Amino acid sequence: MKHPLPFHWKPLALVFAALIFLCLPAILSFAGADTLPTSARSDAAVERTLPQLTRDVERAGFEIGAPVYLQINKSEATLSAYLERDDGTYMHFRTWPVCAASGTLGPKQKQGDRQAPEGFYTVAPPQMNPASSYHLSFNLGYPNAYDRARDYTGNYLMVHGNCVSIGCYAMTDAGIDEIWTLIEAAFDGGQSSVPVHIFPFDMTAANLQAYAGNQHAAFWRSLAPAWAHFQNTALVPNVSVADGNYVLSGE
Repeated sequence: MKHPLPFHWKPLALVFAALIFLCLPAILSFAGADTLPTSARSDAAVERTLPQLTRDVERAGFEIGAPVYLQINKSEATLSAYLERDDGTYMHFRTWPVCAASGTLGPKQKQGDRQAPEGFYTVAPPQMNPASSYHLSFNLGYPNAYDRARDYTGNYLMVHGNCVSIGCYAMTDAGIDEIWTLIEAAFDGGQSSVPVHIFPFDMTAANLQAYAGNQHAAFWRSLAPAWAHFQNTALVPNVSVADGNYVLSGE
């Protein structure tokens, strides 16, 4: 037989239930706003990956825990990691194949279009998902301010493992293990967020001319200054959104 709560406990129970409901997103994220969420799976991946990755990073002239910058090239189906050097510039460390990505060249515009995003995104610790249905993943943060200004829709656009995709960038499990470990080390080293810049192709003058008649040509031209900035300076471009458009600081 169920015994109802005493009358004087009912208000407290309701308050407690409300607090649980309000705090549920934070509970499910495994951590606070500035803390990297972890799980037994992510811990095992880091433990398995870190020793060799540390040797590779040091052999390449970097330190494990250095700030990370990620670039995705959609046409080449690659994700590249650049690490910061002592002088503040970033140099290439490793490139992994994107083993699955749905859609075609062009930005994601609406929920269900199966497009993978293009543009400038930032990954902070709460966007890391150590309990993903696709091994490990991180949320790109789509829609960003540029996307929202155009009423683009969609959510949970990820980089993840398991090599299957409907609008995400899918890596092999071994690949996402290395990327996750690099990012976790960078967060532990003090990096607050990781920029992830996604381009349809190398933004050369020749490529932009070749796609000049494409419906997305104007959008791609708006991405080109940031790509060129990094190519010319080895410094991560500082991209913001003003009046609904991408703006490169210093340009």
